[in-house]
Amino acid sequence: MAQRRHPAERAFERLLRELRVPYVAVNEARKSLTPHAPRRDTDGAGALKNFDFIVYGDDTNLLVEVKGRTIPRPKRPHAPGSRPRLECWVTMDDVEALRRWQRLFGPGYEAVFVFVYRCEGPPPDGLFAEVIELNGEWFAVRAVRLDDYEHRMTVRSPKWRTVHLAQPDFERLSRPFALPADTSAPLGPVPAMEPISA
Repeated sequence: MAQRRHPAERAFERLLRELRVPYVAVNEARKSLTPHAPRRDTDGAGALKNFDFIVYGDDTNLLVEVKGRTIPRPKRPHAPGSRPRLECWVTMDDVEALRRWQRLFGPGYEAVFVFVYRCEGPPPDGLFAEVIELNGEWFAVRAVRLDDYEHRMTVRSPKWRTVHLAQPDFERLSRPFALPADTSAPLGPVPAMEPISA
C-alpha cells in the first residue's frame, strides 16, 4: 500500500479494501516521464501529473484521480429542501493529465474523477450510497467519468485554471463508485447506480 498523505485518498483506499477490489496505488512522489510530452513543466523533462489509483475490473479498468472536498455542517439542518452544494471543481492540469493517461493506457482503461467529501456533520440522508468512516470522520463518495466531465465542464476561474460542473450536471452525471460487494459477482467498476437527484 502506497503512503497516502491526504485523508480523501486514505478514505477511498479504505473503500477499495472493504470492497476487496483489486487496485494499485500510484506513487504520487514521482513524476512520470512520457514520450512527446508537452514541455510546460519547469524542469523541461516532459513530466505528466500522476493520478492516484488503478482499479481493476473484468471488462474495464479505471484510472482514478481522487479529489477531496468538504460538506460543511448545515446551518439549518432540518430546513425543508436544504441540500448541501457538492463542490466538484478540478484544474485544467487534472483534466489534461487524465486525458493523456487514458490515451496512453489505451482500450480497456477509463479515467474517472472520484470526489471524496469529508462531512463536517452526519452525512446527508439519502444523498450518498457509499460512506466511509476513517479516524472518527465521515467521508462520502461520488464518481464522474472524465469523458462526461469534459463534455459539460465550464470555466470556474481563468486565473487558477479551474473548471467545474453546474450542480444539475454533477447530480445527473455523478454516480456512487458502485462496485458489487459480492466478490463472486463480476467486477464492473464504476457508475451503475442512479444519479443523486433521482
